[in-house]
Amino acid sequence: MHFISFTTCNITYDVIFGQNSSEYSSILQSSIRNSRFSNASKPCYLVTPFNEAHIRASIFCSKEYRMNVRIRSGGHDYEGLSYVSGNVHGFPAGSCPTVGVGGHISGGGFGTMFRKYGLAADNVIDAKMVDVNRNILDRNSMGEDLFWAIRGGGGASFGVIFAWKLKLVHVPPTVSVFKTVKTLEEGATKLVQKWQRVAHKLHQDLFIHAVIEVTSPNSIRNRTVQVSFDCLFLGTVERLFPLIQCSFPELGVARENCTEMSWIESILYFSRHSITEPLDVSLNRTIQSMQLFKAKSDYVKKPIPETGLQGLWKMLLEEERLILILTPYGGRMSSSETPYPHGSGYLCGIQYILTWEVAEEIEKHIGWMRRMYKYMEAYVSTAPRAAYFNYRDLDLGKNSHPRTSYEEASKWARRYFNVQ
Repeated sequence: MHFISFTTCNITYDVIFGQNSSEYSSILQSSIRNSRFSNASKPCYLVTPFNEAHIRASIFCSKEYRMNVRIRSGGHDYEGLSYVSGNVHGFPAGSCPTVGVGGHISGGGFGTMFRKYGLAADNVIDAKMVDVNRNILDRNSMGEDLFWAIRGGGGASFGVIFAWKLKLVHVPPTVSVFKTVKTLEEGATKLVQKWQRVAHKLHQDLFIHAVIEVTSPNSIRNRTVQVSFDCLFLGTVERLFPLIQCSFPELGVARENCTEMSWIESILYFSRHSITEPLDVSLNRTIQSMQLFKAKSDYVKKPIPETGLQGLWKMLLEEERLILILTPYGGRMSSSETPYPHGSGYLCGIQYILTWEVAEEIEKHIGWMRRMYKYMEAYVSTAPRAAYFNYRDLDLGKNSHPRTSYEEASKWARRYFNVQ
């Protein structure tokens, strides 16, 4: 461990914690989301800055002592590399309440309203950051090129972003939700085929994503695949129902399946809280449980044919803890003025999440995930096979130490950012 004179670095001792500190472990563990990395190599020091002066001092100190800095926002980096609104206005961001705004927005950031209002990064007016030279920059002083880059290009690549100025968007006083669940035996395959054809063409007020997972309705011998179609509509059931009946009647949605609520209550709904709970429950960042997991992502330009889906179902039944989330594009996502390149021409994005409980089985499960990812290659985007930067995947490539060439880095930059 480095010995550092924090007085020289102008860092006060109440914001920095070494490995011998009694608070070190609890602070480190407080935002680790993937227990695959609970026992990974630990930082020499943790800094919990309260203001920009603390950030500037930390960067100075890291340069002075030749130490690497990792920036942790919400701790949602999938490869462990980081470690209130009213009734009139909202913000188009993710539905997971523990996501940190630093990483979420700087990687793009999508949620249930992005088909109407775009990415979180599309709705940033200004930002404040500390660069490698300890300069505090806002939009004016950083310039439009850097301001463009941090909104979808990964902010930690350019500095420490500590403030965003956001443009709120209008939300109606009433929104509507429904959830329809079908198994393979109940026609889920045909519904997924239809969803691929229509979900990206639906009215921009209407968002329906598909969540695919294995279920055992009666016993482990009767495992099957089920698909949940979760909907948010920015309006009343009276407006929603005819749209669904016209565009996707096969879902079999009845009026009594739909629930009206406020937009902020829908945030609780999609984060799996009861809408009767206090709104500030979404501010609770206490980790209820941690899991070992591996995640990957893909983008789809052409509907996956029935034969492709049948092969996917067969693979899923081998590994019951995998979840696929299919997110529809279209609407406002046909264009974006940010580095996020996956809008125009894409039908949907796919997130694959595989969880397990036994640490000794990491290689087994990751090996299976890689085989499944290989299987999907024939049915997703090509040249490049696109990936979402916020769903980090080191299988696509990683930096060589101490230096990485542009040529080497471009191998995964093409996947994340479509850099040629």
